Amino acid sequence: MKTEKMTSRILIVDDDKAHRTMLKANLAGAGYDIIEADDGDQILPVLAENDVDLILLDLKMKRMDGLEALKLLREKGQLEPVIVITAFSSIESAVEAMKNGAVDYVTKPVDIDALKLCINKALGLESTYKKSRDLQNHSETQFDFDNIIGHSQAIQKVFETITLVAPSDATVLINGESGTGKELIAASLHHNSTRQAGPFIRVNCAALHENLLESELFGHEKGAFTGADKMRPGRFELADKGTLFLDEIGDMSLQTQAKILRVLQEGEFERVGGSTTLAVDVRLITATHRNLSDMVEKSTFRQDLFYRLSVVPIELPSLRNRTEDIPVLANFFLQRYAKKNKKDIKGFHPQSLLLMSRYLWPGNIRELENAVERAVILCPGEQITPRELPPQVLPDDYTIDSTSEIPQNGLTLKNMEKEAIRTTLKQTEGNKSQTAKLLGIARQTLLNKIKEYGL
Repeated sequence: MKTEKMTSRILIVDDDKAHRTMLKANLAGAGYDIIEADDGDQILPVLAENDVDLILLDLKMKRMDGLEALKLLREKGQLEPVIVITAFSSIESAVEAMKNGAVDYVTKPVDIDALKLCINKALGLESTYKKSRDLQNHSETQFDFDNIIGHSQAIQKVFETITLVAPSDATVLINGESGTGKELIAASLHHNSTRQAGPFIRVNCAALHENLLESELFGHEKGAFTGADKMRPGRFELADKGTLFLDEIGDMSLQTQAKILRVLQEGEFERVGGSTTLAVDVRLITATHRNLSDMVEKSTFRQDLFYRLSVVPIELPSLRNRTEDIPVLANFFLQRYAKKNKKDIKGFHPQSLLLMSRYLWPGNIRELENAVERAVILCPGEQITPRELPPQVLPDDYTIDSTSEIPQNGLTLKNMEKEAIRTTLKQTEGNKSQTAKLLGIARQTLLNKIKEYGL
C-alpha cells in the first residue's frame, strides 16, 4: 500500500551510497521528502509502494543503467518527471535520456543550487502528471479532438499521445509535412490541458522576417527601432498562463533560437530595445516540416534547444499513409462546404471516392479540403462525380464515363466502401491482392470486407 506524503517527494536512484547520502542531506534540508533506491532495477518496486513527485536518476549504475531504467518506466506508463545525473564527459547520454522522456539533466559534480532550480521547474509537472495518470483509465471520448478526423491506426496513435501529454506542461514538437494538421494538434493539446482557460497564441515563424519575428515574439519598447512609436507586448507576454504555438520553428535563426532557449530555461526575457527582465509562465508547443535532427548535424539548429523542444515528439502521418481516413475526411469537408454554399449534396459517387483514395495528396489534408470545396462549388447535382474533382486527382489516361449511373439518394460510408471494393475488384478482374494494394488496405481486411458485403 502506498504511503501518504505531506510534501513533494523525490526518489533518488544512485548506486553510489556516498553520493546518494550527499544529495539526500541537501534536498531534505531544502524541505523535500526523500526516498532512495540503490539501482535502476529497484525503481518500479519503490513506486509500487510510494507516491513520488520526481525521480533523480543517475545514468551509470551496475545492475540497470539509468537510460534502460528510464525506458522501462515509460514503457510501464510511469509519467513522473525524471532528472538525470551524468558525468560531464557523457552529455550525449543525457541527451539520449531527454529523447526518451527525461525533463532535464545535471552534470557531476552536482551544483546543488542548479539542481534545486531544475527540481522546482520539474515539479511544475507533478500536479498535471497525476491528472495524466488518471486520464489513462478514461475513454478518449472525454477529450475534445476538435476537427481532427480519422479512424486509422496512425491517427489513433496521435490521439493516444495527446491524451497522455495534454494535461502536462511538457514541451511538444509536432513533426509533419505541410498540410497534415499540425496547428489542429497544437490546439487540441491546449484545449485538453490545465491551461485551457488561458490564451492559445499562434506564430508562424516562416511568415515573418527575422527582425520582425524577434519583435513579434518578445515585444518592443517605444523607440526601439524606426516605426516603434509605442510599447508593444510580444507573443510570449500575451501567452502568459497559456500556450504559445510556434509553427515552422525550423525557419528561426540561431540568434532567435538562443533567446527561445533562455525563456525555456529561465522563464525570462527582455523586450527589444528594453532592459527590464520580464517573467512569464508559458507552455511551448512547436511544429516543423523540416528534419531538425539533420539541421542539428549541419549546425543550423541548436542541439540544446532541439532536445528542450522535443521532450514529447509527435509524428503526424501524411494523408497517403492513412488512406482509410480519406472517405471520412472527404465527407466531413463535404458537409462543411455544402452547408456554407447552401447546396443539398448527398455524398460522393463511388468512382470519385475510389479516385480520391488512389491519389497521393502531396498537399495532404489541406489539399483534400480544397479539392472538396472546389467540387462542392462545381457540383450541379446531389453527388460529387469525377467531373468535379481537380484534374490532378484524375490519372492521365482516365476518361469519364458519361453513362455511369449515379444514385440520386446518396450513399452511406458503408455503401461507398462496398462500391469502391466492387469497382476495384472488377478492374483487377477479381485479383484480391492487387485490389487490396490499390485500395491501400491489408489483404485480410479486404477478404473480411468481401465477406461482410457479400461481394
